[in-house]
Amino acid sequence: MTIKDLIAHDIRPLHADDSVEQALGHLLEHNVYHMPVVNADDRLVGCVSEDQLLNAYGPDAPVGSLPEVASDSKPVHVFPDTHVFDVTKRLVEHQLSSIAVVEGDGEYIGLVRRQDIFEQFARMLSTQEAGAIIALELDQRDYSLSQLVYTIESNGVKILSIASEPPDTETSMIRVTLKLNTTDTARVRHMMEHYGYHVVASFSEDETDEDLQWRVEEFMRYLEV
Repeated sequence: MTIKDLIAHDIRPLHADDSVEQALGHLLEHNVYHMPVVNADDRLVGCVSEDQLLNAYGPDAPVGSLPEVASDSKPVHVFPDTHVFDVTKRLVEHQLSSIAVVEGDGEYIGLVRRQDIFEQFARMLSTQEAGAIIALELDQRDYSLSQLVYTIESNGVKILSIASEPPDTETSMIRVTLKLNTTDTARVRHMMEHYGYHVVASFSEDETDEDLQWRVEEFMRYLEV
C-alpha cells in the first residue's frame, strides 16, 4: 500500500517568511514536532523541528533564516507512490513526526504524520477485530510461514494478521505475533504446542484483569531473560 491515501492535504506547510512564533503555533495546532517549509513557488526547501524553532534567535525571526532552511541541503521527503513501509523507515531513520510528500519536480503536495501511519498499521494488523493474540518464538532454521499458516487454519482457526521480527544474529530466534479470529487462547496454545511451536505469550479479550496481568508479567519476564 502506498501513502497516497494518507496524505494530509489540508495541513498547510510553513513558509519561509512565517515567524518562529507562528511556526510554533502551527506545530501545536496539528500536534506534530516537525513541519515542512516551502518557498513562494510551493517547492520544498526544508523541514524544521520544534527544538530548532525554540532555539531560534527570537519569536519574530523568519523561518527561512533558520540554518535548516537557509542551507542547500536536500530535505527529507517521499513521493505519493512510496509504500507505507518505506515511509515508516524514513520516519524512524530521521526521527520525524511528519514527512513531506512531493511530486517528482519537488512541488509540495502535503504531508504524512506519524500518527496516520500508526493508525494505518493498526488497521492492517486488525487490532479493532475481536480475537486472540498469540506470540511465538521459532528457530529461524525451522521457520516456514506457509507451514505455520497451514497448521493454524487446518485446525479451524483463521489468521486475521501476522507480524514477524527478524533475528538479530544468525543464532537468534524469530518472533511471530498472530491475531486470530478466536478468543479461546487455551485451545490455541495447546494446539500450537502440540505441533512443536514455542508459545511465548497469549492474550484474549475474554480474560479477566487478573488473567491479563499474569500474561503480561509472564511475557515481560521472558523479555528480561
